[in-house]
Amino acid sequence: MSFKIAIRSFKTLTYVEGYKKLRDRHIKMYCAAVVGVGYMAYKQHKANKVEMKEILQLKNYMADPITPISHLEKTQDDMKTQMELLIMRIQSEFCRALEKEEDEAWCDEKRDEDLDYDNDMFVPYPEAKFQVDRWTRKEGGGGITCVLQDGRVFEKAGVNISVVSGKLPPAAVQQMRTRGKNFDGQELPFFAAGVSAVIHPRNPMIPTIHFNYRYFEVQDKNGVQWWFGGGTDLTPYYLNEEDAVHFHLTLKHACDGHDKSYYARFKKWCDDYFTIPHRGERRGVGGIFFDDIDHPNQQSAFDFVTSCAEAVIPSYIPLVQKHKDDPYGYYERQWQLLRRGRYVEFNLIYDRGTKFGLFTPEARYESILMSLPLNAKWEYMHEPKPNTPEHNLMKVLKEPRDWLQIEQVRATA
Repeated sequence: MSFKIAIRSFKTLTYVEGYKKLRDRHIKMYCAAVVGVGYMAYKQHKANKVEMKEILQLKNYMADPITPISHLEKTQDDMKTQMELLIMRIQSEFCRALEKEEDEAWCDEKRDEDLDYDNDMFVPYPEAKFQVDRWTRKEGGGGITCVLQDGRVFEKAGVNISVVSGKLPPAAVQQMRTRGKNFDGQELPFFAAGVSAVIHPRNPMIPTIHFNYRYFEVQDKNGVQWWFGGGTDLTPYYLNEEDAVHFHLTLKHACDGHDKSYYARFKKWCDDYFTIPHRGERRGVGGIFFDDIDHPNQQSAFDFVTSCAEAVIPSYIPLVQKHKDDPYGYYERQWQLLRRGRYVEFNLIYDRGTKFGLFTPEARYESILMSLPLNAKWEYMHEPKPNTPEHNLMKVLKEPRDWLQIEQVRATA
């Protein structure tokens, strides 16, 4: 295992299993550890003339890779291979982290000695695991869709990867042209690989998270054009300012390691993109979002996307652990269902990823629509009462907030 992969694994385990311990340690001890790890990484980087690459981790993936393993082994320097291995790893790490929360939730429900059952006839705990569906498409490529439904913590959780190739139909080419992509041709060979997840928790006090990171290649008469896109955003049902600050701060740290200007730029992009114009409100409290990233070079752009994808677990899992046992009642549940209705409206009307998927030949609609919640609700002319928690959330959704007070700091400076 390479040094880079070992560090990534250490970071994941630290946040998923030892978050509370780290949080309670003295800040100087934590900073010293960070400095030490940074120095070791710097020495290793100087010692290695060859750039570290993602490695095959077959036993850890949710299913076999879409591209034949023999081809992946021969094309380790190809960005298409690097991206496929990255999204396979991210999918697996996130699914395992979510399953861990489900396992602990059911184990905490009751002790074995509290249950009256026959060992040979009854299993006391349900299997709250991801259903893994590996699929292929005739035109080229396929994907791995992982869905967990009716868990104690997660009502529905979908984590999907896709690695597809073929020719873009005119409708998809036109959609990209409206974003400023200039292609010479009507049907163009393309490659796309990405990971996408939407988590709908059962408890209304746990926010919904969405993330998507993707890589495109399109070939026209002028050669191959490539770019990255993606982002991570949070959609709470009840506003918790501490949660919002934690979420944004984690994403800022991921961005700052590559460009200090990224977080502010991509935070605003996220606020502007995840907007429901006909409602005059944002979908949630934002995060980061970017598209068409093709600078400063391919490897640097890939490293940035990797950092963002690896920030998902530390940005979200602590919030799940914090709120999964919070009390709630019928009223809070109905508000959650109404907000999910807004989520559906954005995804079906405005989301570019959903539109691109539906325009792609041989599209797999079950996977494209996995982001939709298991349950949602629409009420005619519903308005939350003033000075209620629901009304406080709506104020933030209508006027995005600078959670990290970056603009205030700039003004003071």
